[in-house]
Amino acid sequence: MPTLNLVFGALGIAGLIYLSLCGWLWLTQRQIMFLPSPVLETTPETFGLAYTDVWIPVNSKAGGYLHGWWLPASHGSGLTFVYLHGNAGNVSSNLGKAMQLRSLGASVLIVDYRGFGQSSGPFPSEQRLYEDALAATRFLQVEKGVMPHHLVIYGHSLGGAIAIELARHLPQLAGLVVEGSFTSMADMATLSRYNRWFPVCQLLTQRFDSIAKVKRLETPTLYLHGLADASVPAAMGQTLYQATSGPKALWLVPNADHNDLTDWAGDNFKRQLQMFLQDYVLAQR
Repeated sequence: MPTLNLVFGALGIAGLIYLSLCGWLWLTQRQIMFLPSPVLETTPETFGLAYTDVWIPVNSKAGGYLHGWWLPASHGSGLTFVYLHGNAGNVSSNLGKAMQLRSLGASVLIVDYRGFGQSSGPFPSEQRLYEDALAATRFLQVEKGVMPHHLVIYGHSLGGAIAIELARHLPQLAGLVVEGSFTSMADMATLSRYNRWFPVCQLLTQRFDSIAKVKRLETPTLYLHGLADASVPAAMGQTLYQATSGPKALWLVPNADHNDLTDWAGDNFKRQLQMFLQDYVLAQR
């Protein structure tokens, strides 16, 4: 009998430890997903680009403001890109992509979500990221006179999921570009090391369920994905493309990983973007 009591006691302790670890995952999942950096490594001035620091208020319960860079085009298509970066770093670590978009003859707004770079707190959450993206588009409309039908949203990785959600609220967008993004956070969670031991899908509070949203997506959309992406499998980009109901295009880049697609694509990156804008965006105007 004493031995049986010891066994049950050990099992009880193990169960409490396991439940505590589940609680820890539930509480800290945002700190695992979002890895902001407050340090700006560079600015557009380093590259001789004309730009303006912008500070965008977020009208939500938590409040706060976004910091970003406005890179106006001197001439070109009349389009404006909003660039939404991924879960780590800040605007400075994504400046190269913004410069490539500007080379297409478009103006570009690149912003940091709250909790990233020089933007204010609070710490990011799924809902706050959606609010931030919407605040950026409202700023363009009010302060720069950019209407949604002149606006293309470009989202990389987590930014792609945010861009897809934004398109639900702005169905009149000119276009959408989604690079290296995932079908849902639940699908990503099943690939994580935690999934071997914990019910990660049941613990998720940050769902980013893009696959459910694209089934009703009517905005012209270009999906880009590196075939060697070790962070988000290229199959997820293909699945998003196949599920999208509206006008769509897909470009898979051989050898490209998650953060070096433009390096492997070379001049083809600009050509593919130009083709998409010409065939799917400008042709609709």
